[in-house]
Amino acid sequence: MRFRHPDGSTVHLAYCTNVHPAETLDGVLAQLRDHCEPVRRRLGRDRLGIGLWLAKDAARALVTDPSALRGLRGELDRRGLEVVTLNGFPYEGFGAQEVKYRVYKPDWADAERLDHTTALARVLAALLPDDVTDGSVSTLPLAWRTAYDEPGAEAARTALLTLAERLDALEELTGRSIRVGLEPEPGCVVETTHDAVAPLTSIAHHRIGICVDTCHLATSFEDPHTALDALAAAGVPVVKSQLSAALHAEHPHLPEVREALAAFAEPRFLHQTRTATATGLRGTDDLGEALSGGALPDGGPWRAHFHVPLHAAPAAPLTSTLPVLKAALARLVGGPSPLTHHLEVETYTWQTLPPELRPRARAQLTDGIAAELTLARDLLTDLGLKELP
Repeated sequence: MRFRHPDGSTVHLAYCTNVHPAETLDGVLAQLRDHCEPVRRRLGRDRLGIGLWLAKDAARALVTDPSALRGLRGELDRRGLEVVTLNGFPYEGFGAQEVKYRVYKPDWADAERLDHTTALARVLAALLPDDVTDGSVSTLPLAWRTAYDEPGAEAARTALLTLAERLDALEELTGRSIRVGLEPEPGCVVETTHDAVAPLTSIAHHRIGICVDTCHLATSFEDPHTALDALAAAGVPVVKSQLSAALHAEHPHLPEVREALAAFAEPRFLHQTRTATATGLRGTDDLGEALSGGALPDGGPWRAHFHVPLHAAPAAPLTSTLPVLKAALARLVGGPSPLTHHLEVETYTWQTLPPELRPRARAQLTDGIAAELTLARDLLTDLGLKELP
């Protein structure tokens, strides 16, 4: 979906396909048929933006076989779909029964992360619509914190500088400008937008910036305006933003609140949980850990890294951090000119919601994703952007 900003530029809105598990190119093509095109039709749109997630096997198939890449581009066109952004954070196995810490491997100290991200950039340059010259890829925020040391930090910095050089060369070759954004996430080396400033200013290259995920922003209790102003002051570009909402519990000391939270403590994904205290942010790596005993202070609200549907906040006594998303979006695209032109709804947790909230059929998932995009569209038009055909 495209929107005209009052400054005349185009803002793109997509939804991320990591909600649909697929490790191979055939799986990606099936996603387009079974999920993406039905969402477009449900919205009554001639064109729909999707943020593709390409696992390592799918990416390698595309980058090594020009005919496969042309085939994917043709399939996108036939189904009324367009791609300006890729989710390059998960490497493989995102649809596995247990993902947890595995999603952070390989990290940026591993040469495979550089090779994979380079492949994604090359693929994206070929998939961009004919009238679009700028693409974006979101990626791992360096590494999980416990897997990082000084040699790892230097290896990651060198890899990102090499990536920037490769992206420069790619634009010279194709005329397409691809940028990569580190996506701060709780528990990682770059946990917050504040953590991103030092490594990104040390690289100081316009190709490498930040992807602001509004669920992660909220989970870390960051104020959107303060965070985005600091990034702007430091000259860190916002390459893209993922529109998502975290789980919020206002009174985690109450038994009924803990019982409601326990329904979201599932075995597939990591749900980092945080609370703000007088001495700073406190947290656990997972929601179950927070709920067991006194692992986390419960005198103030808790927020958990669980992407909940934008249009359907959990029932009381829980809620979501949709207000943080709204505040961030107002700062991102509500000003005289957009801080980013790429927005991506990223609720990948539909099938890990408590059983009564999960879509029971493909059509229900289609309806849910369409409802999220409708909410995002309405937020954008309320900010003065005009939806384009």
